[in-house]
Amino acid sequence: MTAPSDEKQRPARRRLAMVLAGGAAGIAAGVAAVAAVYGIAGFMRNPADPACQPAVETARRIAPLLRGEIAGLTLARDPRRLPLLAFHDASGSAKTLANWQGRTVLLNLWATWCVPCRKEMPALDSLQEKLGGADFEVVAVNIDTRDADKPKAWLKEAGVARLAYYADPSAKVFQELKAIGKAIGMPTTLLIDANGCEIASLAGPAEWASEDAVKLIAAAVKGE
Repeated sequence: MTAPSDEKQRPARRRLAMVLAGGAAGIAAGVAAVAAVYGIAGFMRNPADPACQPAVETARRIAPLLRGEIAGLTLARDPRRLPLLAFHDASGSAKTLANWQGRTVLLNLWATWCVPCRKEMPALDSLQEKLGGADFEVVAVNIDTRDADKPKAWLKEAGVARLAYYADPSAKVFQELKAIGKAIGMPTTLLIDANGCEIASLAGPAEWASEDAVKLIAAAVKGE
């Protein structure tokens, strides 16, 4: 038997439950909306690849060198192979990461509209001069989607002459990295081993020609 007071309180309790449920749903929807805007939700993590375990070991070895100008690097903890990102060179020839099989790569996505990107390009150019060769290359991929001549003109004006020119006017390379949670803004940079596996990543600029950066990347290239 239910007391009269309980009968009177039931409608109020039901309304309160509905309000709370609605509030929870609203919060969830808000979080989902924010996630969609900032690219937090909806990305797929690239599957683990046992063949990429050496890249994780390299990341562990170079961890003590993670300091100073490159302290913001995120070292790989799981063996992950990156997608075969496609772009083209200055002559228009198609390229993918497979073209660098056997070489360590510092992949950098940049655009002329990105101020931090422009600021770090001379440092990337200097890094290429210091370490570039048969075992390592800075692969800077421009993703300007409008004027194809603008990035080339800017590089010339800035005196960036040691970096080979690569571009993806569709910006698909950025979207593919975003889909696996590796690109949330510009610039985006990844250190990739000779097998196309992730060693480290960085969202934002860095002083790539600094002593700290050169030591870390040299150690990654040598596998020491």
